[in-house]
Amino acid sequence: MIKLHGFALSNYYNKVKLVLLEHGIEFEEVTDKLPLAEAKLAQSATGKVPFIETEQGFLCESEVIVEYLAARFPEKPIFSADPWQAARERELIAVIDTHLELAVRELYAEAFFGGKVSDEVKQSVEKRVTRYLGSLKRLASFTPFARGAQFSIVDAAAYASLPLVGMATQKIYGRDMLAEAGVDWKAYLKVMGERASVQRVNADRKAYMEAAA
Repeated sequence: MIKLHGFALSNYYNKVKLVLLEHGIEFEEVTDKLPLAEAKLAQSATGKVPFIETEQGFLCESEVIVEYLAARFPEKPIFSADPWQAARERELIAVIDTHLELAVRELYAEAFFGGKVSDEVKQSVEKRVTRYLGSLKRLASFTPFARGAQFSIVDAAAYASLPLVGMATQKIYGRDMLAEAGVDWKAYLKVMGERASVQRVNADRKAYMEAAA
């Protein structure tokens, strides 16, 4: 059985967890918090969560894990069967994970944790987010899911990370740049919240927060 290591507040942990739940892949959760202990670096080479444990060893980085799951369970429609559509899914995931979430992650210290971020960083992030929100709008439709009428692998990434883009930019710049770009992510979350997998992720995250309070 696959063991998923990490914790319920991690958006990338929840991205992988959502994929596992959506596709009925059996797994066990193992709580590992950051920073990882030195001994854990043999299991997560990047020192990040999530990472998974398999009979062959350990693997980190959420998108690498998703690709592994798709290859290991070819009977599960994690990516579209059509190569072109699957490539377009990967393209949009890259925009969400690499160009939007990782950019706004530089704001989290001040947006969510009481720290401070320099004006230079804020200006740089604002410029990058503005650019790639344009990319998001060109690639995604949210009608009602990220790529149209049907749930896809892109929605695991969008659900996990796009709310952070909206919340962090609202905190730092006084405006929700995602909503400003025409993405009604709160309505999108309501649509996603109708899925049993998302309800499970949300409940587990809430329970984790309550236990930590």
